[in-house]
Order: sequence, then C-alpha cells, then structure tokens
Amino acid sequence: MTDLAATDPLPKPKRDLAPILLPVALALLMIPLIGSTSSWLTLTVASLAMGMMIFIMASGLTLVFGLMDVLNFGHGAFIAVGAYVATLVLAPFAASIQADSLLANLAVLAPAALLSMAVSGALGLVVERVLILPVYGQHLKQILMTTGGLIVAEQTLYALWGPQIIPMPLPASLRGSFILGDVAIAKYRVLAMLIGLGIFIAIQLVLNRSKLGLLIRAGVENREMVEALGYRIRRLFLGVFMTGSALAGLGGVMWALYREQVHASMSDDLTVLIFIVVIIGGLGSIGGCFIGAILVAMVANYGGFLVPKLALVSNILLMVAILMWRPRGLYAVTSR
Repeated sequence: MTDLAATDPLPKPKRDLAPILLPVALALLMIPLIGSTSSWLTLTVASLAMGMMIFIMASGLTLVFGLMDVLNFGHGAFIAVGAYVATLVLAPFAASIQADSLLANLAVLAPAALLSMAVSGALGLVVERVLILPVYGQHLKQILMTTGGLIVAEQTLYALWGPQIIPMPLPASLRGSFILGDVAIAKYRVLAMLIGLGIFIAIQLVLNRSKLGLLIRAGVENREMVEALGYRIRRLFLGVFMTGSALAGLGGVMWALYREQVHASMSDDLTVLIFIVVIIGGLGSIGGCFIGAILVAMVANYGGFLVPKLALVSNILLMVAILMWRPRGLYAVTSR
C-alpha cells in the first residue's frame, strides 16, 4: 500500500474560475442595460483593447513587485519616456506613417516600439542600480526614492521637449474600422488586443514553462538556496526590472497612439490607474493583472456610456467592491 501511495500523482489544486468569469458576467449584465447590441459590441471591443494596453503597462509593475518586492512609484516615467522616444522615429518618417500601406506603416512602427522598449529597459537598469538597489526591503524608502525619480524624469522631459503636446497620429492603415453589420470595430483596437494577448501568453510561458521562470520563482521563495546552486539571482532580478520597464515603454507608445498625443505628464493619471489594476488583480499576479485591466476598462467604458458622471470614480468603486470580496485581490500570490 505504501508503494502504491508513493506512485500516486500529486493532487492538482482546484482552479479558481470565479475571477475569470467576472468580466464575462459583467459584459452579459450590460446587454439589457445598454439596449443596442451594436453599441454593446462596440463598447465591449473598446474595453478589451483599452484593457490590453493597460495590462501591458501594469504587467511590468506587478512583475517587479511580485518577484522583487519593490514598490516602484516611478513606473509612469518609463511610460512617458517610451512614448517620447517613439516620436524620434515616427516624426522623420511621417510620409511612411501616412502611406496607405500596412507594411509601410509597420516598418516604421516596429522600430519605434523596439527602440522605446530598449531605451526604457536601459533606463530601468539605471534606476534599479542607482535608486532601488540601496533600498531593497525598505518599502517607505522605495516609495520616496521612486517618486523622486518620477518627478526628475518628468521635469527632464519638459526641459528636452517643452510643455507643448506633441501629436502622434495613427498610421493611415490603422485608421477607420472593420464594419460587421451594424458594428464598427476600430482597426487599431484589434491590433492592441492581439499585442496584449501575445504579451500575456509570453509572460505566462516564460514564468511557468521555462528554466528562467523556474529560477526566478525559486529565487523569490529561497534566494540563498538558489545562489548556493551557483545562480546569480541579482542579475535575474535586474533582468526582471528591465523587462518591466521595457513593457511600460511599449505600453506608453501604444497609449500615445491610442490618444494620438504625447506630453510629459501623460503618466500621471495612468500611474493611478495601473496601481488600481495591480491591487485589484492581486499583488504579483500576472493573471489577476490581466483580468483586473479588463475589468477596469469595462467599468470605464460601460460606466461612461450609461452614467457619464459616475465614470470619474468608477475605478475606485470597482477596487472597493473587489477588495470587499477578496481583500488580497483576485489572485493573490503573495502575503505582503
């Protein structure tokens, strides 16, 4: 009997499906309230696209906190820097951006996004070495240091580019909508959904299906043991911070194209929104962050359509409701 018991597979933990079903339930609940099926579909697609862009920006922050226990209140600086760096590529190639060719547009957009990610990641390297490294494990000092870094970055952007708003028009091939009957689905929103979904799948695969992800998660649980095996956890954590910064830069480019403008304080409102998403999803949970971003976008779009005045506080109300249901967020992976 002992041998049989030893060979039995380990019981699999039950999957918590309630948070996954929450956006579905919210979307279905809105159908009778909105009334028009075409309006509901348009708002739902807009919510998914907006949610994917928010997730791209918030995923970096939840990675950094969940894996490194770092409260980075300067995360918004990487968003703004990424957007401004993209203008350096897009402005000289305005003709290619306005060409009615998807390949020509992507030939400019792709290098702009990659350069933004590279610069934001490099800035993350400097921030981690200069601001974060001396205050690991000291949350109050982390908040003060990163908030100060955000202010310095914002003022530096003002000094370099000035206070004016820089237009960032959408490429010609991404303007307009796909018409499906009475429903109009914006082309750029479809692209945003595909990119956001691809990044979510990539992060999940790396963290859960690769040796690198195994080392990172093991380092979080028992850093000394992993270092005793010959792995340099500090370098791994630095890579995580740079990845989170690069994702914020990419999110900044996508959000700037979504709003079709760039300005130095564009990250102010986004930082609050990102922290709400991270708190709703559960500190350190990529899956929770993904669902939280969709919920926040849904509440903003549905609420703005049904009760415009309530839209200003809808995200706060959503966070309160979620935390009353689950005080540690939808999928908490840390007790901090």
